[in-house]
Amino acid sequence: MRPVYPSAAVSGLLLASGLFAGPSVLAQDHPSRFEEVRRFPTEEATQGVAVDETHFYAISNRHIGKYDKRSGERVGGWEGPPDGPIVHLDSGIVLDGLLYSAHSNYPGIPMVGSIEVFDTETMEHVGSHSLGILGGTANWVDLHDGHWWVGFGHYAGRGGLPGRGPEWTNVVKFDAEWRRVAGYVFPSEVVERFAEMSNSGGIWGEDGRLYATGHDEGAVFVLSLPEAGSVLRLEETLPVTAEGQGIAWDPSEPGTLYSILRPSREVVVSVLR
Repeated sequence: MRPVYPSAAVSGLLLASGLFAGPSVLAQDHPSRFEEVRRFPTEEATQGVAVDETHFYAISNRHIGKYDKRSGERVGGWEGPPDGPIVHLDSGIVLDGLLYSAHSNYPGIPMVGSIEVFDTETMEHVGSHSLGILGGTANWVDLHDGHWWVGFGHYAGRGGLPGRGPEWTNVVKFDAEWRRVAGYVFPSEVVERFAEMSNSGGIWGEDGRLYATGHDEGAVFVLSLPEAGSVLRLEETLPVTAEGQGIAWDPSEPGTLYSILRPSREVVVSVLR
């Protein structure tokens, strides 16, 4: 089995990078936008997408497709059995040749989560870290500032808990041993746009800000950590060709974002202008 954690070099680099939390910037002061540059049809893109230097990985509940970034050709994949322990994969990231995907039993109750690990070369399932019953439905995972970050969703409708709607959606920071060290919630103006669903995707940017998506809307919410308290600060809302779900940065092309169009199962490549 391959190791479940990234190399010390990766963790050290993230620790050294520090965390930027500058003053709030209004969207009209910096009219940023994601400009679509290409898209690829896939078989699996219903939950999210992960990216490395040469390939992207389209993710569905129980399937992952490996595609060449240039040609869009499908070159491999993983398929879980319908009666297996993996039920609902979601957003993913690639670190040191390993694909980490947030996983849950959605829409099952109680909400149970884990982080599932796949070898990107062989596309074999090589590891699992159980989160058990924790903060909600595990929807995304990222490694930033030397820590693991996981987004936990709550819903007003299907898959939700009575009395705990989207306002209970939260982001938890863990250390390298998966011990909780901090937690945050989304501001009310973002929660309102989740409607009856929740936060589906989340990735940290090189600017030290969290880029998050909802379940359906073609928007990326750019957030920073608060100076005090537990509520993330909304700094910008950027339109993007997507319908919510998982997003990923291209590590070989700074400012290049991968998103998905769920109904058509397309992966969309956009550049932050």
